[in-house]
Amino acid sequence: MDSITKDTELVSGYKNFLDSGKTERECVTAIVALAEAQGYKNIESVKSLSAGDKVYVRKMNKSVMLVNVGSGSIADGMNILGAHIDSPRLDVKQNPIYDRDFVVYLNTHYYGGIKKYQWVTMPLAIHGVICKTDGTTVTVNVGEKEDDPVFCISDILPHMAQDQMKEKASEFIPGEILDLIIGSTIPAKDNGDNKDEKKPSAKKAVLALLEQTYGIKEADLLSAELEVVPAGKARDSGFDRSLILAYGQDDRSCAYTSVKAMLDNAAGVRTNCCVCVDKEEIGSTGATGMASHLFENMVSRVVEKMPGGYSELTLRRCLENSCMLSSDVNAAFDPLNGGLYDKDNASFLGGGIVFNKYTGSRGKYSASDANAEYLAKIRGVMDAKGVRYQMSELGKVDQGGGGTIALYAAKYGMNVLDAGVPVLSMHAPWELTAKEDIKQAYAAYCAFLSGME
Repeated sequence: MDSITKDTELVSGYKNFLDSGKTERECVTAIVALAEAQGYKNIESVKSLSAGDKVYVRKMNKSVMLVNVGSGSIADGMNILGAHIDSPRLDVKQNPIYDRDFVVYLNTHYYGGIKKYQWVTMPLAIHGVICKTDGTTVTVNVGEKEDDPVFCISDILPHMAQDQMKEKASEFIPGEILDLIIGSTIPAKDNGDNKDEKKPSAKKAVLALLEQTYGIKEADLLSAELEVVPAGKARDSGFDRSLILAYGQDDRSCAYTSVKAMLDNAAGVRTNCCVCVDKEEIGSTGATGMASHLFENMVSRVVEKMPGGYSELTLRRCLENSCMLSSDVNAAFDPLNGGLYDKDNASFLGGGIVFNKYTGSRGKYSASDANAEYLAKIRGVMDAKGVRYQMSELGKVDQGGGGTIALYAAKYGMNVLDAGVPVLSMHAPWELTAKEDIKQAYAAYCAFLSGME
């Protein structure tokens, strides 16, 4: 296969992944399908592991780890690619459906760092699951097919928005009015003759439709996880088609390229690992986030299947001796807002994968700061493979900043470096990346897995 065809297939596969994985659950499903096609097995079905074996470990269908066992001792550490698969969105509340003056709404609570005004008056889709008390689960995906209905959040027309336009950008769209319109009804005409006639209930009509379509009642929404995301597919952008416009590229641009590199590179002496986790956008909290014991518990499942079985010492040595690339995106330089960046230490669209020696904000607070020795070793591996990379931080010192899952891996004592794709309009409903950077991220992750022996 020539390089042009390979690059085209990489980008095509990435766009398909974005389209099929708009939630963390959907991403896990897609990753497991890709892995199983390459011979990976659920660790639950494996009694023991030896060199060359390929397994995956899932947690609550929201986080997943792929492992390809190397010929050396796992106590000597692994080569780890770590990304997150959650993205900013709107989550549906547990008592969500209400009607007001013949319009039916779905009540939401935003998830992660968003600019609330960006989410109004655009087509939105609903993805997720509804779990019923009889043990069944209903999968929901509405708004993506051409003949599907879509949903939106209304806004005030400019002619009546004088007071709204005086508010701060962070305040003129309150979080509590980010509610989707999901139906309506025609008001009954009141001519004074039918005093006892009940007003039509738009909410009841919508609930009846949901029961007919999905077999659910309003009470079932108490145990639902429904996510509101932009409707539509990933698209080429620009006359030259050099860019990709899509939802959720933070951090699925790094998750997909990490998984693809994992599947395309057999382990050598060191065991290869790729972990894709949930909840990064809200601090990596919860059972499926890296701030919990998620990762060490996953690794312990692998250690117990290895020759010699499980021991706490083996697990601790494995984690401490591992090397990791925290595969997360960085803010691309925005020429129209260049004053927010230290241009000499910024990343650019098309410049290749971005290495951040440190993250954090305002004095590197909550940072993971990679050792210079480790950074030099990574540079050597990339130079040997001809990978294009750039060094960057996120905005000016007192202007920007941010975090990744790197600090939660670094707590085990392993070497960690942030490495990912530059993104323009990060955290917006639609984000921009360069195809060249997708290509270079994949090449970098391949180089890391094969070159860190």
